[in-house]
Amino acid sequence: MASDELTRIADHLAIQRVLYLYARGIDRCDADVLADVWWPGCSVDYGSGEEDAHEWSRNVVEALRGMLRTQHMLGNMLINIVGATAEAETYCHAYHEVAGENGPFEMDVGGRYLDCLEKRDGQWRIADRRYVLDWNSNRPSTALWAEGMYAGLARRGARKPDDPSYDDPSDNGR
Repeated sequence: MASDELTRIADHLAIQRVLYLYARGIDRCDADVLADVWWPGCSVDYGSGEEDAHEWSRNVVEALRGMLRTQHMLGNMLINIVGATAEAETYCHAYHEVAGENGPFEMDVGGRYLDCLEKRDGQWRIADRRYVLDWNSNRPSTALWAEGMYAGLARRGARKPDDPSYDDPSDNGR
């Protein structure tokens, strides 16, 4: 395999990793992880106007901490790399469970991230992001936590630093 082809494959995988780290940063409310996916000066527009990505990240982490749980699943990734720049369209299905006046409710959202990425000093990060909302679904929560087959499952996802993924890897409970 030619060196150029290996570089292209490595760049593709590095871009995927940046996008996956974004989802981890959002769901774990890990501002440090989120800060590392954006280049300085990056702008984001989730549909309500352009914002500085780092400022948006700080605000969204605080907003998400008020939710009971979230999970962002990334799907189809179309990545086009040209030298040290790339464009990516990434499908996202995001689940949110939120406390409400009449009990918890669930919001499912489907959309796409339209990203421009740049490779600087050997590292890929997002330079510009636009979000496209494709669909949503909202309903009272049907989650069961303390009954039935879920009652005995004690290891559950949480925000940083309480999520099990932040545990010491030498811990046998992981």
